[in-house]
Amino acid sequence: MTTVSPPKNMRTFTTIWIGQLISLFGSGLTSFALGVWIYQQTGRATPFALTVLFGSLPAVLLGPLTGSLADRWNRKKLMLLADTGNALLTLGALLLLSGNHLEIWNIYLIALLGSVFSAFQEPAFAASVVMLVPKKDLQRANGMAQMSNALGNLVPPLLAGLLFGLIGLKGIILIDFVTYFAALGTLILAVIPQPEQTDKNEKHNVMQDARLGWRYLRTNSGLLGMMFYFAWVNFMANFAMVLQGPMVLSTFSSVTLGSIQTAGGLGMLIGSILLSIWGGPKRKIPGIIGFIALSGLGLGFTGLRADPFLIGAGMFAFLFFIPLASGASQAIFQTKVPADLQGRVFAMRSMISRSIMPLAFLSAGPLADMVFEPLMQTGGPMSDTIIGQILGVGAGRGIGLIFVLGSLGLLAASLLAYLNPRIRNIESEIPDALPDQNTGITAGKNIETVELQAKAGQPGEKIPLPVTE
Repeated sequence: MTTVSPPKNMRTFTTIWIGQLISLFGSGLTSFALGVWIYQQTGRATPFALTVLFGSLPAVLLGPLTGSLADRWNRKKLMLLADTGNALLTLGALLLLSGNHLEIWNIYLIALLGSVFSAFQEPAFAASVVMLVPKKDLQRANGMAQMSNALGNLVPPLLAGLLFGLIGLKGIILIDFVTYFAALGTLILAVIPQPEQTDKNEKHNVMQDARLGWRYLRTNSGLLGMMFYFAWVNFMANFAMVLQGPMVLSTFSSVTLGSIQTAGGLGMLIGSILLSIWGGPKRKIPGIIGFIALSGLGLGFTGLRADPFLIGAGMFAFLFFIPLASGASQAIFQTKVPADLQGRVFAMRSMISRSIMPLAFLSAGPLADMVFEPLMQTGGPMSDTIIGQILGVGAGRGIGLIFVLGSLGLLAASLLAYLNPRIRNIESEIPDALPDQNTGITAGKNIETVELQAKAGQPGEKIPLPVTE
């Protein structure tokens, strides 16, 4: 067994984080501008949902492969290749637009390929965090990661709404392309340690590695139960959130949509800053479940009325609690999973927690266009009911009903998760795999050691865009 000297500070992590944040700003500008462009071209909710569907499938389908590579290949090189691939895709979109050849199906393909590259980057980065950040600072590092997502939701929509009229979609995509060099530059400069593999001389294939990640979660059934909880949370939240643009644009302007998304980004930013300063709750599992329940209430407020102030307030509340839940969840896995298994376990975790998200994206658009919106139109079947009186009738009100249903689904799932003793007692039943700061990071453990350790502490029988995982 080999030990690696534990990180003494967060300097390298912060360097990488800054580069990724700059790149995220550029991607956020393009995402917002393309959303407005798609709605201008089609006027329907389904293309929105299909774009997100193509952007989510690779994370589910490629999980076993990406997790295996994240543990067995050089993680820094994987992240460099992923960022380079996404930069080339952005350049391709710019060239198509410059030649007046950009079509809706091109965006579907770009979203699909971009998600393939991201599927390789995410487990590589997630598994690298424990090699870059002291154990005591893990929740703070997770808070910074959530903060970058928050800033990506806060700044780009506001800027994109203004830039769209000044430089158009072409200028915005060009800015996005340039920002990728910040991500690539900081990764090139960073030194990312690799954990020593105890089974490096053994032959493994992708399916064996996938089974390894699955066996760890199955043995630690509380973690597995939490993953199924997250899967339902991600389904209900994304079934609604993928329709936010069509709901707002059906009644208000793109500037209003940008303001609402900025309000949500501000909520996520404040929540992330709070996590970074506070460090997160000491009892993480009750905190995770409670934060998700409170986030669900915000989702419900978003759909109550066709009022931009109420929608913005609901988005603020919804996204304020997401980084608190996600940061605590990430810290649980970072401390419970051995360093040289994290790529495979994290990939399996992502695959499970995102497993039914594609169903949400595939069904949300058609159900909104053909079922919920007609139900809530003036003279529609639900227009004269108490639901119609509360939510209002007209364009976008059917999607509002979807938001309310998503809220109820999150609250019900949170209650069931808390009632499950295996989930509720994860912190006490599963021993830490990451030792304290003064003992060094254990870089290699074989699966037999992992399973015996897990069984000794486990007497019984588990959100872009994922909400949490």
